[in-house]
Amino acid sequence: GNGGNVTKAIQDISFSVQEGEFVGIMGASGSGKTTLLNCISTIDTVSAGHIYLDGTDVTEINEKQIARFRRENLGFVFQDFHLLKMSILENVRLGKPEATREEVLQTLHEAQCDDILAKFPEGVDTVIGAKGVYVSGGEAQRISIARAMLKNASILILDEATAFADPDNEVRVQEAFARLSNGKTLIMIAHRLSTIVNADCIYVIKDGTIDAQGTHAQLLEQQGLYADMWQQYNRAAQWKVGEKDA
Repeated sequence: GNGGNVTKAIQDISFSVQEGEFVGIMGASGSGKTTLLNCISTIDTVSAGHIYLDGTDVTEINEKQIARFRRENLGFVFQDFHLLKMSILENVRLGKPEATREEVLQTLHEAQCDDILAKFPEGVDTVIGAKGVYVSGGEAQRISIARAMLKNASILILDEATAFADPDNEVRVQEAFARLSNGKTLIMIAHRLSTIVNADCIYVIKDGTIDAQGTHAQLLEQQGLYADMWQQYNRAAQWKVGEKDA
């Protein structure tokens, strides 16, 4: 991509993610979180520093290797979950073109999509976007989770802002997501702190650099930016609860 813009947003970031780890990336808005996500996902050039994923230094590999690395190892769940105008079966099969119909149906079942299929007379052969076919945002997410599950990528990357935006589907989406991420390396750009309190490591991004890193407990002890954000988050949560009772 266009390296010029990246260098401004992200300065000197080095971080490594171990296989099977759940890593949270947190920062105030405009702190460079999404740019960081783009660095990992398109594996843009980082001006200084290194990003290691499962032992591969992704800042050191060439474009052909990057394309292969992405194809084989990376699953993007919520970056872009628009579905194509084809059947639900074909949409999910994009994750693994050689998959059998049975495999796709089993994956949809695991991704909590049975109710979506039951809604349409044609079930899994329903064409998304055909006349009279309406799929909500949360339903589209679950279908995209099924696609990522079928791909069975070893590293999942997601931006939580778009991940759980549909409250009607939230429980199902979270259940589907829990099954998807089981045993996988997960990198989560978090907007709500509650989603990453259990992360193995949280990176706090500030002004394009890593301000702090550690577990939730370690970061609270450091009493820095993360602890301030946690206090604010809890105050906001308590205030909302109080408001409902009024």
